[in-house]
Amino acid sequence: MNYYIVIPSYNEEKFISLTLQSLVEQTVLPKKLVVVNDNSTDKTAEIVLAFADKYPWISLINTSSEAIHLPGSKVIQAFQKGLETLDDHYDIIVKADADLIFPSNYFETIIRHFESDAKIGMVGGFAYIEKNGEWILENLTDKDHIRGAFKAYRKECFKQIGGLKTAMGWDTVDELLCKFYNWKVITNENLKVKHLKPTGANYNKTARYKQGEAFYSLGYGFFITSIASIKLAIRKGKPLLFFDYINGFWKAKSAKKPLLVTKEQAKFIRNYRWEKMREKLF
Repeated sequence: MNYYIVIPSYNEEKFISLTLQSLVEQTVLPKKLVVVNDNSTDKTAEIVLAFADKYPWISLINTSSEAIHLPGSKVIQAFQKGLETLDDHYDIIVKADADLIFPSNYFETIIRHFESDAKIGMVGGFAYIEKNGEWILENLTDKDHIRGAFKAYRKECFKQIGGLKTAMGWDTVDELLCKFYNWKVITNENLKVKHLKPTGANYNKTARYKQGEAFYSLGYGFFITSIASIKLAIRKGKPLLFFDYINGFWKAKSAKKPLLVTKEQAKFIRNYRWEKMREKLF
């Protein structure tokens, strides 16, 4: 199976060479890899071009989006720019971050999963961060969720869910829509990806409000949003974030912002979330 990778990047000179080196050392190489340099002011572009000189399947494109870093919109806008440069001759499309080190068998294993079952729509491993000299699980999500830092989609699934949404919550709505369309989402605990920059390191308070807005845009409703907000705030070790998330939810609801999903999909998502909670409780 052929796979293409798109890597949005902004001022990643510290890490991107490590990411690209781990990708050129894969046991099964990508057919194409596009790095989207989004208005970087450092040496990101120079580093990528050095790799592109050695590996013809690596390319760089430059784009310029808003300077402010809001999770979701900026990174997916850059991803879309990269996607537009690619042809349709792939079986798997991958969105990856520029601050990762993949194990050498990562994509060989991903491909084996896709080949094992035609109904598998998404596959991913797990993110690990360095703490006190050890690499530990970056435990921000449930183990059946694929982190936004490394998403691999079967082409047919990717097209059916409508690609990626340019809003915070994109890396949750994609999986929920997969399930809505009866695709399977697979996570593999043996695939340990080193995440070199902690999630949310550059997020400000506006971005934290965006998390609550994301819960609203997924059609969660207040009660599911409250539970999700408590859970996420505790996982991040900052319980007071709960209030930021709830404020964001109510701001979006009061402004009657459009959802990322249809009414039918929102109903499915709420039912799915309630069912998952019942499973954990009983």
